[in-house]
Amino acid sequence: MLNNTYSQFSMLIGEEAEAAYQQEVRAEGYAGFRRLLDGLTEAIKAAADADIPGLEQALAKASRLFPEPVQFSPSWECIWAELEATLTAKKHVLSSISPAERSGEWQVIMDNPQVVQEVVCYPGLDFHDAAYLYAYFRPQLEKSEYIRLQKIQTVIQELGR
Repeated sequence: MLNNTYSQFSMLIGEEAEAAYQQEVRAEGYAGFRRLLDGLTEAIKAAADADIPGLEQALAKASRLFPEPVQFSPSWECIWAELEATLTAKKHVLSSISPAERSGEWQVIMDNPQVVQEVVCYPGLDFHDAAYLYAYFRPQLEKSEYIRLQKIQTVIQELGR
């Protein structure tokens, strides 16, 4: 469910409304800006094919209204680039896998075969959750790491007693 701050943001029309919203969020500080980010993140997570252009515009508007998110928190110095990279990766997934191929069970796997560390696997996902996880982690890959989004065709699973 999209939060109220993001809902207000997505309905802004005109410079006067944008300026009032900007002032309201700045007056509230960290909490107000955090709700906007949470709303944008949830919108990216829930985005279907037709939602991508609107989200691209929303991110552009958000970065224009709040060009220095580091004022709210040092951890948000690169938040616009991070959200844009996530949205770009999700757009790539949605454009690469047709709606007819999206049913069934999906998983996301990440590994770096060059180092001794555990493989990370997110199994048993529906397509949209898997697409978001792929999109979220894809921009963060380090040298020699890989990420895989794959559909499970056959599963044999047993439970221990």
